[in-house]
Amino acid sequence: MLDEQEISRALERMAHGIVARCAGEPLAIVGLLSQGDIIARRLVDKVKELGVDAQYGAIDISLYRDDIFKLEARPSLRSSNLPFSTDDMRVVLVDDVLYTGRTVRAALNALFDYGRPARIELACLIDRGGREVPIQPDYTGHVLDHAGAKVVVSMKEADGVDRVVISGK
Repeated sequence: MLDEQEISRALERMAHGIVARCAGEPLAIVGLLSQGDIIARRLVDKVKELGVDAQYGAIDISLYRDDIFKLEARPSLRSSNLPFSTDDMRVVLVDDVLYTGRTVRAALNALFDYGRPARIELACLIDRGGREVPIQPDYTGHVLDHAGAKVVVSMKEADGVDRVVISGK
């Protein structure tokens, strides 16, 4: 569905959108482990190229999931990397795929453990629809028109290649 060039263009558009809304507030771009953190790192680099300073962070939301006790296998815990307080900051949360919105709800709960941001916005590379909670992205790389599809995001840093693949329901 998306190749390396299309992903790069999508991230460029998202970065321009983030910068366009920048009002001189301190900015943090925080990715959700395990693909959102890679996308967040790239967005920080692109935002800096556009002349806006941004801090990078990554958070693990495993313990904040609403289905943690229903899962057969317990999620593996990874280290969050948020070495700053989010107090009075504009925070852009980043995930690879937005689907039901439950992951973002968990991320919001986790984020407040690091301070009280002035504003929180959401960026996702792929919006596949199908919300179960009222959460919408502020910045989107690509919107799918078929929510039932399975979406697999591969990033060069973790998987050796940048691509987004969609398979049937």
